[in-house]
Amino acid sequence: MALLAEYGTWKSPITSDLIVAGTIGLSSPLFHGEDIYWLESRPLEGGRNVIVRQSPDGETEDVTPPPFNVRSRVHEYGGGAFTVYKDTVYFTNFKDQRVYVQKRGETPQPLTPENQLRYADFCVDAYRNRLICVAEAHFPSSPQPENSIIAISLDKGEITTLIKGANFYSSPRISPDGSQLAWLEWNHPHMPWDSTRLCLGEINRQGGIENIRIIAGGEKESICQPEFSPQGVLYFSSDRSQWWNLYSWQQEVVKAVYPLEAEIGYPHWVFGESVYGFSHEGEIICAYTQKGCWYLAKIDLSKPQFYPITLPFTTIDYLRVRDKEVLFIGSAPHQPSAVVKMDLVQGGYKILKQSSNLEIDEGYISTPQAIEFPTSNGKTAYAWYYPPKNKDFQALEGTKPPLLVKIHGGPTAMTSPAYNLRIQYWTSRGFALVDVNYGGSTGYGREYRERLYGQWGIVDVEDCVNAAKYLVKEGLVDGEKLAISGSSAGGYTTLAALTFYDTFKAGASYYGISDLEILAQDTHKFESHYLDKLIGKYPEAKEVYRARSPLYHIDRLSCPVIFFQGLEDKIVPPSQAERMYQALKQKGIYTEYITFPDEQHGFRKAENIKKALDKEYEFYVRVFGLQLKQ
Repeated sequence: MALLAEYGTWKSPITSDLIVAGTIGLSSPLFHGEDIYWLESRPLEGGRNVIVRQSPDGETEDVTPPPFNVRSRVHEYGGGAFTVYKDTVYFTNFKDQRVYVQKRGETPQPLTPENQLRYADFCVDAYRNRLICVAEAHFPSSPQPENSIIAISLDKGEITTLIKGANFYSSPRISPDGSQLAWLEWNHPHMPWDSTRLCLGEINRQGGIENIRIIAGGEKESICQPEFSPQGVLYFSSDRSQWWNLYSWQQEVVKAVYPLEAEIGYPHWVFGESVYGFSHEGEIICAYTQKGCWYLAKIDLSKPQFYPITLPFTTIDYLRVRDKEVLFIGSAPHQPSAVVKMDLVQGGYKILKQSSNLEIDEGYISTPQAIEFPTSNGKTAYAWYYPPKNKDFQALEGTKPPLLVKIHGGPTAMTSPAYNLRIQYWTSRGFALVDVNYGGSTGYGREYRERLYGQWGIVDVEDCVNAAKYLVKEGLVDGEKLAISGSSAGGYTTLAALTFYDTFKAGASYYGISDLEILAQDTHKFESHYLDKLIGKYPEAKEVYRARSPLYHIDRLSCPVIFFQGLEDKIVPPSQAERMYQALKQKGIYTEYITFPDEQHGFRKAENIKKALDKEYEFYVRVFGLQLKQ
């Protein structure tokens, strides 16, 4: 029989020890010859990223040995940190940011010299035996990093600058015949989901780029993932229709492939994302998202016709297509993130590696429910609601669960209904949890994404507050036990909600922003003008920055807050949390400040992930007066 116990006090088998010991991160799968490669992030190895190779017989082996950590710091968020050519792996090492060569059975050797460059987003120019990639130079004499597209000779590691002049570059892609190079570029004050240009240049005999043309893009158009088809046709995703859809460049004309009210694209936070590729039949296989859920489809280019492919996955990342096979990272509410290989002819799929091999009884796993709720100005916002679930316990009669409102970062990002043990950690203890895709989130079209322009700290906060109020009104949660938690930009929304509203009784800020004015003056190049769109130009809009900064309105904050901060964070400096913490202490409000000297923006080490999760739970137990039984 289930035991009677207060919501929030249920004993759960989903412990922090279990989560960090049994879970790894998976990303960046790719085909090469008969082998398949992917990247694993391992908390138990200090968050080290390791390239793994799987042979056709299913045997796997680590490619990169300790202490090598495959991670780029271009734009600070990195991604696109390795490629494979002729059975040789080329990767960026985190510690020194040099490119290394890894041949089978040998120790990795540096290809690039010691310098101030960082490298990401590799493509191979097989015709000239070189890598083409994005470079970011951090010269002491320059106030900001300088970005470019370069070529690296595979013989000597010599570096040649191919393209420079724009503030940012991404996605260099070479045509099948080696005659053309396509790439994306953009300038301040735009972010890549605001405005990018798709450029196309000819590669001359010396390997340089000439006759450069802008194919698409502009002030109100964002381009993602340019790719050449096997026939040499250039494709890309554009939001010119208000949705990221696929287009081609043929006979000097941009043509829509198949219009959809769905997103076939991601905001460019990291390099190396992929949402489509070309099959053996000349079809496009693509991943697309509608209302926060991801799907797979086939587009027959000859008709054209769109054919959804039925799969049990609700998130699909890093899609790769080769001949008759598809490779991606897939997950679902009850399916851990996994490297998945699908057969386009037979229709079946195979799990090559799971992020977790833990066998957790379904009786402890909460299934998310899509909700749409009314918010300010007569609009609708979206979220995923997870009710409490633990087969061993039953709540006390007439009681309702505490609610944790979870806020994704970005803020131009999204949350999807994927298998997430950190969410189940809460729901299996008797908390309800709502994961909010507030106005400004990706996946609902450009208009929804632009709700946040000029309104950061207002629209996002109102949507999170209204999500909580909606669940209270529906009778699903206890209105006196509402908490809110977020990281980075989500940490800012958390602090703003706690400061400017009295809806929540407690909150947790993970490397969140308390002073927007300081962020405008002290952050990295990639996001140094992000706030121009979200709030206004600084210093012209200085008063708006102060009006929306929780630090300047401590008098309005009267509930407990816990802060978590990596002391090596270059994106949101530790001073953001420290000043808020000290201000709350001086005011006499219960607060905690948990620091991690060896972490940056986001926690990667097992012991730190565990500590943060348990400390946040202990914090709510104390604030809500929950009576834990020994």
